[in-house]
Amino acid sequence: MKYVVILGDGMADEPIAELGGKTPLAYADTPMMDELAKYGEIGLAATIPAGMKPGSDTANLAVLGYDPKRYYTGRSPLEALSIGVNMADTDIAIRCNIVTVSDDALPYEEKTMVDHSSSEISTEDAAILLEACRKQLEWEGYHFFVGTSYRHLLIWNCGKVVDLTPPHDILERRIGEYLPSDEKLLAMQKRSYEILNEHPLNIERARKGLNKANSLWFWGAGTKPGLSSFTEKTGRKGAMISAVDLLKGIAVGAGMHNIDVEGANGGLHTNYEGKAGAAVRALTEEGYDFVYVHLEAPDEMGHQGSLERKLRAIEYLDERVIRVVKEGLDRAGEDYRMLIMPDHPTPISKRTHTSDPIPYLIYDSTKTDVSKCQSYNEKEAKLTGNYFAEGYRLMDHYLEIK
Repeated sequence: MKYVVILGDGMADEPIAELGGKTPLAYADTPMMDELAKYGEIGLAATIPAGMKPGSDTANLAVLGYDPKRYYTGRSPLEALSIGVNMADTDIAIRCNIVTVSDDALPYEEKTMVDHSSSEISTEDAAILLEACRKQLEWEGYHFFVGTSYRHLLIWNCGKVVDLTPPHDILERRIGEYLPSDEKLLAMQKRSYEILNEHPLNIERARKGLNKANSLWFWGAGTKPGLSSFTEKTGRKGAMISAVDLLKGIAVGAGMHNIDVEGANGGLHTNYEGKAGAAVRALTEEGYDFVYVHLEAPDEMGHQGSLERKLRAIEYLDERVIRVVKEGLDRAGEDYRMLIMPDHPTPISKRTHTSDPIPYLIYDSTKTDVSKCQSYNEKEAKLTGNYFAEGYRLMDHYLEIK
């Protein structure tokens, strides 16, 4: 039996009046998911433990079967694994977004968080801007590392875990009350605006109608992680397919292989078919038992508050990933189980993550009995009564581990 997880990051949502009271997942044209639901199992899983902040870090750990309360040490340390940074036990890793704050004459504290992703800045542009900051801000004990798109890393030697606010949680808000309490981190953020706002690359970005990437923003601090081996835990040889450092870092920590796909960028216009094809090859030709395919686009569109683009991201996932994977495995004659789910909701109305339980769908190619489900969405999942109060236990159920 082969196993494939297709994870639509932030795909779950809330009923929207504009959609006739349906969620984007229920409204979107998703014939493949709905067909699989008719022969599969759907239900709800709580991937965010009570008392923990909702995020892709805790949620994806849970989806992979790791109890976040036991294994979570912070978001940025997981990303450090992907970037290849060998953390010391005394190091603190901090996510360093390159964000857009309002370009006005107001003091830094009075500015507004405009865009947590700086118009989904390319890694190439971000690297140029981060280097400009590094030259002036890499003080003793602080080291910057380039990640992907707007997502980068600061390592603080012999630092401390400080409470920091994710920028996607404060979109369109005044930033003053969310700034770091640590004096050096605050000084770096404020100085970064002076370095970046009039940087020639940002002047050119503004001319093109793109948001200026004009400030660093620190969040997600944590200590060196220590995940157990996914293979030892499950008996399956696993691979990860994702464009974002967080998921790649989780894979490194879990001893899974990362499969890079050309053109995969974590945005709406990523290489969907390339990811799907890579998953099929990994399962049918390369000896893997388990592949985790992560799609970031629904989450990004939720943060942007774009209903039209979130619907499109869900439909792309259905047609260009799920269909391609299913048809590829069917042609190969493989018996397989497919798990389709989000990690957490990213509601359009809130533009940030919530902790509500998410809908899951398990399809088994060896089973032909018709279920009572007609489609895959939040409402249908709730009606089944299937519920994992500890979401990390869903993985053992999916893998049929007793």
